[in-house]
Amino acid sequence: MGFIVFLISSLAECERLPFDLPEAEEELVAGYQTEYSVRAARYIGQSFMIILSHANRLPVTIQYPYEKLITSERFRGRIHFEFDKCIACEVCVRVCPIDLPVVDWKMETDIRKKRLLNYSIDFGICIFCGNCIEYCPTNCLSMTEEYELSTYDRHELNYNQIALGRLPMSIIDDYTIRTIQIK
Repeated sequence: MGFIVFLISSLAECERLPFDLPEAEEELVAGYQTEYSVRAARYIGQSFMIILSHANRLPVTIQYPYEKLITSERFRGRIHFEFDKCIACEVCVRVCPIDLPVVDWKMETDIRKKRLLNYSIDFGICIFCGNCIEYCPTNCLSMTEEYELSTYDRHELNYNQIALGRLPMSIIDDYTIRTIQIK
């Protein structure tokens, strides 16, 4: 009961105007308790209306391992790499704000072209900005919907061209997981 009185008085004090004579005269005639109780009742009524408006909403919590959210169309997940399309131009390295992709290549003198030897990205450092995908001239890089990249060892986040070439299993195709679409 004491807390309710404290709550009502604190709400009333927050909205009180500076002291002036008309207010003082009104307090002498009607009493200051009348004004404060009306304000407090109004604030309590407004707060109950907010609580009731939130009461009929659906919960946003999902049971993660068994339920997963369907990602949006332009979601920036793990990067997928197609080794055969890459021409080792290193545009992805130049546009990356942290110079992250490691491209190893060898110049083939007989055909005067670069031959890609190794391509790797460390997802422990990657900021998933998408610049490498946007500026790749051969579209050998793309974003996937995979977002579960957590590991116990930081070195496991360094993906080479073989790991980057694997396509993730689609959440929609997995029958063991209930997918949830947020609207």
